[in-house]
Amino acid sequence: MKLIEQFFRDIDHEWKPGQEGKLTLFVIGSGALFLQTDYDRGTKDSDVLETPEISPDVSQRLRALAGRGSSLFKKYRFFLDIVRRPIPFLPQKPIFHDVPNLKALKNFTVQTLDIVDVVVSKLKPFRPKDVEDIEFLISKKLLPHDKLLERFRLVVDYYSMDARSEDFPKYVENLNKVERSMLFVPESKIELPDWIEGI
Repeated sequence: MKLIEQFFRDIDHEWKPGQEGKLTLFVIGSGALFLQTDYDRGTKDSDVLETPEISPDVSQRLRALAGRGSSLFKKYRFFLDIVRRPIPFLPQKPIFHDVPNLKALKNFTVQTLDIVDVVVSKLKPFRPKDVEDIEFLISKKLLPHDKLLERFRLVVDYYSMDARSEDFPKYVENLNKVERSMLFVPESKIELPDWIEGI
């Protein structure tokens, strides 16, 4: 069993449910890759996307149970971090998948962000570890170029009138780096809003 799977099993085992019933945890970032592939690298956090189910009270209890400094963090060197919905660079309707090995949990349903959507989200920070993650997926032939373009364009459309779209040229540049240096395909031309400076 993967270490991250045991981490979520222990969260489920130690969770004291209130009136909220069974909760869905939407795992994003590298944690989603660990749950869907044989990939493993050093990381400390497992990001969970904030949803209406995760109320401030639930969020506080989750952090107390499995957040930084908790006993589960000390055991696994993972900690649960609740990420606000507007922060990740994702399409309006991200794709999530069930985790077969975690279907028996009593208090939670764990779903992982689709691999391609994880990559799209990583084009925003594009840190060295994000590049490492993307290179692994490409080496395993898990990143179809056409699907990457499709999902990236959906994000651009979704955020086209948002103030954050001013950063789109940088994200396009990161996409083009992946195409040119990792996928070894021609760079794609991405149509951006005309009002963005520098276009």
